[in-house]
Amino acid sequence: MADQPPKAPRNRTLSISATEINHYQPQLLPLTGAVAAEDLVNRLVHQSLFTLLGWLPEAFVDLLFLDPPYNLSKAFNNTHFHGRSTTEYQAWLESWLPSLLKTLKPTASVYICGDWRSAAAIQLVAEKYLILRNRITWEREKGRGAQSNWKNCSEDIWFCTVSNQYTFDVAAVKLKRRVIAPYTDATGQPKDWQRSQGGNFRLTHPSNLWTDLTVPFWSMPENTQHPTQKPEKLLAKILLASSQPGDLVFDPFLGSGTTAVVAHKLGRNYLGIEQDLTYCCLAAKRLAIAAEVPTIQGYSQGVFWERNSG
Repeated sequence: MADQPPKAPRNRTLSISATEINHYQPQLLPLTGAVAAEDLVNRLVHQSLFTLLGWLPEAFVDLLFLDPPYNLSKAFNNTHFHGRSTTEYQAWLESWLPSLLKTLKPTASVYICGDWRSAAAIQLVAEKYLILRNRITWEREKGRGAQSNWKNCSEDIWFCTVSNQYTFDVAAVKLKRRVIAPYTDATGQPKDWQRSQGGNFRLTHPSNLWTDLTVPFWSMPENTQHPTQKPEKLLAKILLASSQPGDLVFDPFLGSGTTAVVAHKLGRNYLGIEQDLTYCCLAAKRLAIAAEVPTIQGYSQGVFWERNSG
């Protein structure tokens, strides 16, 4: 892989050079057999999930975040995934998910990402093996227009748990919204909102419709060249709601490392598996940066702010 050419001054997309890959590759963990849970804490594994499923320990994961290839044809560097029928996609999910669920503690939560093409298969599988709690729909404002169809600008995340005992910290994921109609009581005091020098705001309970996210783009420091990168703010919502400091968050389709990076920033432990060397090293580079810059765009002062704020 050749070193990357210079970028435009305002382009903050994070890339990785061949020299950096050589630097970060020794930090990655390859598995050759069964491994103890303590040896997987805060590690990045450069390997295909499907080669090591039988080697992972049982009951050590607090939160599982699944962002597998969606049911469409797409290239991830040298790896290609081909779309298939709903029945075939469901069978593919069931070929690995039950083995992966053995890694979960009885109190664990699971989030599964998908889109409208994969929705039916994911819901059937989730209901079969887990307790399905909700389906989050988030607005992905980027997307190509269509001449003979509706523009596709939303994705879904299925929220599941292993049992009826699980973590959900609603106070940690409230959204700070600007108040449009600032009602007051008889004494002139705000009703369920607060005045500040920056304006009038209200903390609102989180819903299953997320319209406050910004998909990473070229001027954002978290942006990478991964084609399906999730926003750090999205992962922050999930981790703060469904895990506690010190819990272990597992992402077996890590990509460029967003889950591990956000876990590190929020005081959680992580385990990430990624089969592509470039993306796995990019995740390691992002973790090194996160140690120095722990901020998450859109999340500050302990609350989530509306899109492109905070």
